[in-house]
Amino acid sequence: MTNPRMLSGDRPTGRLHLGHYVGSLANRRALQRSYESFFILADLHMLTTRNSRADIEAAGVNARHLVLDALSTGIEPALSVFYLQSAVPEVAEAALLLQSLVTVPRLQRIPSLRDMARASGKEEMPLGLLGYPVLQAADILSLKADAVPVGKDNAPHVEVAREVARRFNHLYGDTFPVPRLVSADVPTLIGTDGQAKMSKSLGNAIYLSDTPDQVRRKVAGMYTDPNRIRADVPGRVEGNPVFQYHDLFNADRGEVEELKARYRAGRVGDVEVKNRLAVAINAFLDPMRERRARFEAEDGLVERLIVQGTERTRAIVRQTVHEMRAAMGLNGIYPGYRGDAPVPA
Repeated sequence: MTNPRMLSGDRPTGRLHLGHYVGSLANRRALQRSYESFFILADLHMLTTRNSRADIEAAGVNARHLVLDALSTGIEPALSVFYLQSAVPEVAEAALLLQSLVTVPRLQRIPSLRDMARASGKEEMPLGLLGYPVLQAADILSLKADAVPVGKDNAPHVEVAREVARRFNHLYGDTFPVPRLVSADVPTLIGTDGQAKMSKSLGNAIYLSDTPDQVRRKVAGMYTDPNRIRADVPGRVEGNPVFQYHDLFNADRGEVEELKARYRAGRVGDVEVKNRLAVAINAFLDPMRERRARFEAEDGLVERLIVQGTERTRAIVRQTVHEMRAAMGLNGIYPGYRGDAPVPA
């Protein structure tokens, strides 16, 4: 008996950061032995907001970094299937078959789509971006995934997939498991600027692959309590990004509580608090750096994982699409045409 199936992944627009780790990577690592684990390199989703020739040409290198970032966090290559979304064309057919099961007003109520449009400088909503959750539903359902670990922003998208699965099953018979959302235990991680969530596009991210010096420089420039002008002024811990990071990434709980008490009392400066945070984050990232270097040194590993994973995924998706067509009655519309064979001459 095989394990239930999990699907998660990222768009190949750059390297992964601490926000990705707390939002979904930690869950992926925790679930990998309980689920058959698939990780999508979502280059078709990338096209919804990043579709220049330069973006597309960079996707291959970025996809490689995504795999290395995932492996660095403790995800095991022997337990994982990495695949390139655009190399599984049957998922586009699955999305086409599903798109009539969700309405435009339903998609327009998803706040993250409007946020993505604004962040990418779009004055109007592109059709591809509005349909992002439908394509994501096709990704999930075509693999018959049972669980989807995602960050807060993608939770409404998974709910669309759940609704579409139930609607398809009701109309055409039980075909899909209704996927379960596995949400993160922590809220969205604010960026180093203290103004918005950590994001590749906003330049406020600490990457999993950053060097110790890069981490120290980024932490030194972090936003803290804006009302604190001297070290002897009592500071605010609640809502302070530096202490949010301490809570998440500093394994020395005694040190964290001591720093909080001294900060509230005006007995420690921001420089010391940040220096200790940089040490803690580097200690957190050091094992990831070691794993990344080891996997990166293994010649051809990443490319082999992507090619083999894509071939395996495509076989599964092709079978699912055939089952969808059969359930809907599409395979019998033309006599002698089954949906998986050429039309007879």
